Amino acid sequence: MSEWMTYRLSDFLMFSPSTYFRQFELYNADVWPAHIMTLTLGAACLWLSRQPIAAPQRALPAILAGCWLWVAWGYLYTRYATINWAASYFAGAFVLQAILLFLVGTFGKKLEFGGSIQRAQKAGIAIFLIAMIVQPLIGVIAGRPWVEAEVFGLAPNPTVAATLGLLLAARRWRWELFVIPALWCGIDGATRLAMEAPDFWVMPVVAILVIGLAAAAAIDRRRAARQL
Repeated sequence: MSEWMTYRLSDFLMFSPSTYFRQFELYNADVWPAHIMTLTLGAACLWLSRQPIAAPQRALPAILAGCWLWVAWGYLYTRYATINWAASYFAGAFVLQAILLFLVGTFGKKLEFGGSIQRAQKAGIAIFLIAMIVQPLIGVIAGRPWVEAEVFGLAPNPTVAATLGLLLAARRWRWELFVIPALWCGIDGATRLAMEAPDFWVMPVVAILVIGLAAAAAIDRRRAARQL
């Protein structure tokens, strides 16, 4: 037991920080100009979330599901798994999240958007915009080259953060949709902390903020329903 106490989180890393972030540079070069398409899809998601009609809203979770599927295959399974054996399991979790988004949101019609914008919805939209616009720049702010930027629909972190933001922006959601994104936030935070990356806190904070606001919104809705 005393021997385990001598280990640090970084001792469990199977790759160096430079190898990890170098992946994004090679990945971005290989998939360009897909960045333009995924950012356009992200803008479409925001537009769909504000539509008053349910039918076009159901395209939103389908778009998100497609992004999660691409990240699962295009990055996690074919690239990240080459340096981290656990990435294959992460890819499976991303596929599961894509299925949930489609079954719950598009097929099951359990995600509802539009209506008056409450505090939680405003925060969700803000988180979504940060994931789309600011998150690709976080690496640059942290001192990494811009060619290693992580972009929505292609890299896990902005895709997860944007999804959490849109879930929070919905006026109706299902809690099971939060589980895998929240778990990824914790995994990413631990990985970047082990690499001593200065942005290790970003994804865990996003998860805590979104789940806290979603829980508060759910409580407020129950109280309002009881008063009717």
